[in-house]
Amino acid sequence: MGIWIELGVFGLVLVFAFWQMHDVRKAQEQTRLQREREKAEQEAEQKAEQEAQENAQANVQEEAQK
Repeated sequence: MGIWIELGVFGLVLVFAFWQMHDVRKAQEQTRLQREREKAEQEAEQKAEQEAQENAQANVQEEAQK
């Protein structure tokens, strides 16, 4: 009789461990997606700043030519 209780507890521990691993994987995926979004936003900001600087330089050159 005692072995069934121990096996039941062991089974519950295994189920709990698998459930926790599933949650950890979901959290890792969310973190990865968030980092990718932040990286894409940062790259877009840098590209916009670079384009703004290029436009400003072009405007200065146009003004100098006038």
